[in-house]
Amino acid sequence: MNGRKEPGPAGSDTPARPPLVRELLLVAGLFLVYKLGRRLATGHTGEAYRNGHEVWDLERALHLPGEGAVQSLLLHGDGLAHLANTYYAVVHFPATAAFLVWLYLRRPAHYVWARRILAAVTAAALVLHLTFPLAPPRMLAATGLVDTARVYGPSVYGPPEADRLSNQFAAMPSLHFGWALMVAVGLVVATRAWWRWLWLLHPLVTLLVVVGTANHFWLDALAAAALLGLALVVLGLPRHTGAGRTRARHVPARDRALAGAGR
Repeated sequence: MNGRKEPGPAGSDTPARPPLVRELLLVAGLFLVYKLGRRLATGHTGEAYRNGHEVWDLERALHLPGEGAVQSLLLHGDGLAHLANTYYAVVHFPATAAFLVWLYLRRPAHYVWARRILAAVTAAALVLHLTFPLAPPRMLAATGLVDTARVYGPSVYGPPEADRLSNQFAAMPSLHFGWALMVAVGLVVATRAWWRWLWLLHPLVTLLVVVGTANHFWLDALAAAALLGLALVVLGLPRHTGAGRTRARHVPARDRALAGAGR
């Protein structure tokens, strides 16, 4: 029963890195489907506004904190609102891309897992975008919220009726928040440094930004978190959590004695 752990052969549990060209095509295809799916959801303006008012009323019935409480913090100065709008505009895609690139280079098994989770969450989100068009709170006069991007800039959206690049009526779920949460979860799972939990600040800041700029309701973020949780339950965690490390194995005491006799 006596034994001790000795490291196995270095790299023996490190999975092969997926072919780069294939992965680039897969990620590019996912992005194109994402953009195309959002375009397919256009043309439901009246339904999107009705759903927006229903979500607003539901949040009040559930006694969720008002989105205006977050926005009032941003409106204390033009600089803070501008910073939040900039974060919304420029962090979403680059942060997710950098996350996938780092995993691909340093944690191949975690990369495959993360890519599958993101694909599953995005596909489910597109179904909701198509079946439940939703106007964001910045478009609803009943919310009393300011469209901070239009007032303080920068803005990634034009007038909704003339926007040919994005579907502004696809607020639920918030993929800004869902992807940010997955980035944080993925980095917490893939690394072991004590400060890895600080990555959770990314989805937290993203949540405050998307709500404070009136681009999303609280329920949009909750729906994204629910989809991510479901994907994690169904697909599970990566099998090779020790990628890039040496793996310990037990060596019986008798074998240790024989090995020592040969020295």
